[in-house]
Amino acid sequence: MKIDFNKKYNTISAYCVITFAICLALIIVCLRFSEIFGYIKQILHVLAPVTWGVVIAYICNPIMKWIEKQFKKLLERKKPHPKLTRCLSVFISMSFLIAIITALLTVIIIQVRDSIMEILYNIPAYIRQLEALITKWLGDYPDIVKMFESQLETIQPKLIDYANNLIQNLGDLSMKVKDGAISFIVAIKDFVIGFIVAIYLLYSKETFAAQARKATYAFFPKNVGKNILRICSKANKTLSGFVSGKLLDSLIIGLICFVAMSLMKMEFAALISVIVGATNIIPFFGPFFGAIPSAILLLMAAPGQVIPFIIFILILQQFDGNILGPKILGDSTGLTPFWVMFAIFVGGGLFGFGGMLLGVPVFAVVYALISELAAYLLKRKKLSHHTKDYNELVNNEPPAAPVPPAPTEEKTAEGNAAKN
Repeated sequence: MKIDFNKKYNTISAYCVITFAICLALIIVCLRFSEIFGYIKQILHVLAPVTWGVVIAYICNPIMKWIEKQFKKLLERKKPHPKLTRCLSVFISMSFLIAIITALLTVIIIQVRDSIMEILYNIPAYIRQLEALITKWLGDYPDIVKMFESQLETIQPKLIDYANNLIQNLGDLSMKVKDGAISFIVAIKDFVIGFIVAIYLLYSKETFAAQARKATYAFFPKNVGKNILRICSKANKTLSGFVSGKLLDSLIIGLICFVAMSLMKMEFAALISVIVGATNIIPFFGPFFGAIPSAILLLMAAPGQVIPFIIFILILQQFDGNILGPKILGDSTGLTPFWVMFAIFVGGGLFGFGGMLLGVPVFAVVYALISELAAYLLKRKKLSHHTKDYNELVNNEPPAAPVPPAPTEEKTAEGNAAKN
């Protein structure tokens, strides 16, 4: 006996199954959120080398493209040599990045070592300066001054003994540092593997892009595939522009900080400049994150330089936020300050320091996609998609979509001419 399936009821049944599956998946996610999130973090940890490779490739890609363009002018005047040009471009761009990282690490390690040794040797002087500062500020309150002095007298010998023991035991400390260095070398294997992944990505980036497009059109309908590729293109443009631009912006801010602090003859100029430049990668809050430990260092070494330093950091932050940052990055994220803070809090809370760095560009892509979806749905309902039209509603009636202007006779004539 032949069963005659009703297409209408088949469609309804399929929708019911899909809806039930989505609801079941949401329930499972809610009940086992911590467990599922743990699996996600474990997967991200396993994919760490690939993540490093993608980040390194994003950073090196603009340099590689520029070098490749120069080599094409030199090597491909008569006959193209795409493989040779690409190999040389990848090698030079990766060597350039390694040289920059090596130079920065050398400066940081030397400066950190010198700064730590200076702090350890000068602990008694710092305590005396702090005591004099407290006496000056609280001169009218002798009881409070006596309390602080008694506490400092108790703490000072302990700090001096600890510093002396630490200096005398530098041999043991060096052994511990060596053991820590071995552990560090083991820990950075993901970073080293990431360099290898980046080389493959840069060398065959057109092939990987073509394979991704082919797979997208193979597994999705044509229109859906177009939208997926458009979204990926937007995400790639946002992420690459943000990462490369923010790194350049932070490098310039670090150099400006070093030059200014050197001219003002402030303590720990190189170390503080590295801290300020590194933390400036974090949008919005970066300069303040770098200023807090830097101000504490200055408070210990030269209390009179703290206020000028804070004023300088505020000026530097305003310069970066209003002049340098927009000039380099442009409006790459398109987010208001509230959403920038939101993205930093959520990204940092979920994925730590890396989440704080990439939370803003990732959220910018999500925000743009949600805005596009909302505009599309409003247009289908013949409602306005402009936010300003929803400021004040009369009887909670949504504003209608603006009527397009009627074509003028001139435009109509031009259109007819174009058709003919």
